[in-house]
Amino acid sequence: MEWLRSLILPAQGSPYAAQVDTFYMFLVWLSVFFFLLIAGVAVYSVIRFRHKPGDVTPHWTHNNKLEFAWTVIPLAILMVIFVWGVKGYMEAAVPPGDAQEIRVTAKKWVWQFEYPDGTRAINELHVQVNKPVKFVMSSEDVIHDFFVVDMRVKHDILPDRYTEIWFNPTVVGKHHFECAEYCGRGHSDMGGTLYVDDDASYQKWLETGGVDASIPLDKLGSMLYESKGCSSCHTIDGSPSQGPSWKGVFGHPVQLSDGRTVIADENYIRESILVSGAKIVKGYDNIMPVFQGVLRQREVDGLVAYIKTLGNK
Repeated sequence: MEWLRSLILPAQGSPYAAQVDTFYMFLVWLSVFFFLLIAGVAVYSVIRFRHKPGDVTPHWTHNNKLEFAWTVIPLAILMVIFVWGVKGYMEAAVPPGDAQEIRVTAKKWVWQFEYPDGTRAINELHVQVNKPVKFVMSSEDVIHDFFVVDMRVKHDILPDRYTEIWFNPTVVGKHHFECAEYCGRGHSDMGGTLYVDDDASYQKWLETGGVDASIPLDKLGSMLYESKGCSSCHTIDGSPSQGPSWKGVFGHPVQLSDGRTVIADENYIRESILVSGAKIVKGYDNIMPVFQGVLRQREVDGLVAYIKTLGNK
């Protein structure tokens, strides 16, 4: 029943999602049927065959027909479930030959995407509607799991190995993806937004990165702080985290791991964003991904402007 499916399951974003939901609802109703059947027989038996004074329990022997039925019928049902499941698994495992390929790199605690033309993105994924897309995935550290809820695809991402999934997006708009394998402190923040675009919107994103030129730079930086995963390692209130806090850093001296001290001016912040290993702050490991080629100039300007607004230490 469609109303029940929509009540207990997320929206469907691909044809494969519809197949998964149909299979899932079949299992739900099958379970309901056998629960009611078994519970009903149990309740009936308790009432019908309850003990009465003077009753003598008869001598029961086996029933060939009954034993045959409760062996063959469950076997047939399980074979249907097995064949149905294998068919769906094979469809999910083998992408069509014309699928666009996107490289996915998982790292604590961000998602990095690279497109065939060299375009890169962090925690933001854009695909074209009604065009299949294949993801070739690897991890730089621990096991992660790429889970796109509305598409009903989910696969582990392993260090030193490639894994693949694919789907054909059919619903324009925003969808959510996340890491479904616990990967440490920032696991719950390791998510992002999948944008299914029409052809025009997709080409515009490739050209501009989706940055609205009318947004003030500091406001843009605040938005990027969340959308690009900066918040998973850098706080804005001075509290400790995986990376240095942004609060009050601008214009102040910063001690580096090599013993030098530098002033956190615009150039220092820009370099730290684009080439994270250039100057490592004392007391921190360099776990930040390189954003060179990922962020456009206006995005870098926005982050610098936002950091400048975060007050004094």
